[in-house]
Amino acid sequence: MAAISTRKRIWGWFFFDWASQPYHTLLITFIFGPYFASVAAEYYMNTGLPEHAADARAQALWSTGLTVSGLIIGLGAPIMGAFADTTGRRLPWIMVFSLMYVVGAASIWGMMPDGSNLWFGLLAFGLGFIGAEYALIFINSQLPSLGNEEEVGAISGSGFAFGYAGGVVSLLLMLALFVEQPSGKTLIGLDPAFGLDAAAREGTRFVGPFTALWFALFMIPYFLWVRDTGPPRQGRGMRDALGLLVNTIKGLRHRLSLSAYLGSSMFYRDALNGLYGFGGTYAILVLNWSITSVGIFGIVGAISAALFSWLGGKLDARFGPKPVIITAIWGLIAVCVTVVGMDRSQIFGVPLAEGSAIPDAVFFGCGVLIGGLGGTLQAASRTLMVRHTDPAAPTENFGLYGLSGRATAFLAPALIGLVTTMSGSARIGIAPVIGLFVIGLLLLRWVNSEGDRTS
Repeated sequence: MAAISTRKRIWGWFFFDWASQPYHTLLITFIFGPYFASVAAEYYMNTGLPEHAADARAQALWSTGLTVSGLIIGLGAPIMGAFADTTGRRLPWIMVFSLMYVVGAASIWGMMPDGSNLWFGLLAFGLGFIGAEYALIFINSQLPSLGNEEEVGAISGSGFAFGYAGGVVSLLLMLALFVEQPSGKTLIGLDPAFGLDAAAREGTRFVGPFTALWFALFMIPYFLWVRDTGPPRQGRGMRDALGLLVNTIKGLRHRLSLSAYLGSSMFYRDALNGLYGFGGTYAILVLNWSITSVGIFGIVGAISAALFSWLGGKLDARFGPKPVIITAIWGLIAVCVTVVGMDRSQIFGVPLAEGSAIPDAVFFGCGVLIGGLGGTLQAASRTLMVRHTDPAAPTENFGLYGLSGRATAFLAPALIGLVTTMSGSARIGIAPVIGLFVIGLLLLRWVNSEGDRTS
């Protein structure tokens, strides 16, 4: 068999980001999440709740789905990583979790627009989401093998940029060919493709099968060009894996920088996921946007994410990942304050004329920053983790990284759900995200920019 070049391996690795990004772009943030919120809100209004209470109930239900999924991901991530390191194999696990991704995404088609099976929609979404996040742990653990410490920052940033470009293309295709507007036509004035019934919102529901097919098609280059190149087998079976994990966790007390970084990323990545998970629902419930408008908003955000991720990778390579992370967090804090401080009638207490387009313009600007700074933050975070990763156990270490990003993945959705319920406001419900970013920023003070693998 002919040897696979390093360049081809890197491009194969990039294709995972291209293939998987639509789960976040199309399902979590810009198509299915808003669709779920609109269906749930309409369902609760039909039960007699006033609009603001129905909006709050819908957002709380969506937060429940993200909370439960986050708990499962957080608890399982480090165990999966340790098991992969003891067996020395990653590709079989990536195949299994890819299958979960495809089955879960495709099943979203079955969530009806009358709200009669909201829980089915959450279960299908959760299955695919868990598969996507578990697969990502194993994909991330391959980053150290793709280049040296000076190169992985640019590789990580380029991977995220390529992934976000895939998100833009997939979102454009969904809006142009499938998602029906109130008129029953798509964004470019066509009937939904393949004879899908606009009245039954089949165009919008097709986002699930579309995402599954997209992933299955574009994972082909990954499986053709990427091979297991991690450390050799260190044991066998779950018992050895758990022993390896326990020893690694015990060793954290001797690695202040890694411990602080895992804690910091636990909070700021949870906050970022909160923004991603509720940005589209905020636009639907607070600003009363249509799903098509949310989709256009998503295109703007995804394009900025691709550009910022590429640029952030260059800045990462020049200045290191930590300054890039700090700058991105401060920018996202400013965005969150802006989002919480406005609705259709006012901005920071300043009244607006009825029908004013200012909130729409401001939120579009926020979308540019959420997408751009969010992409930059994720890429630089992955690079900083490489600087803290033991070459003998990369998947286990990235399992801990997955744990830090998911151990409290329930926290942002749970806090948003709690504050939304207590305040009765979908807008105020976003406020806890600010506190999570601040905690993450404070913990970065104890993180060594160069890592601590040799300490």
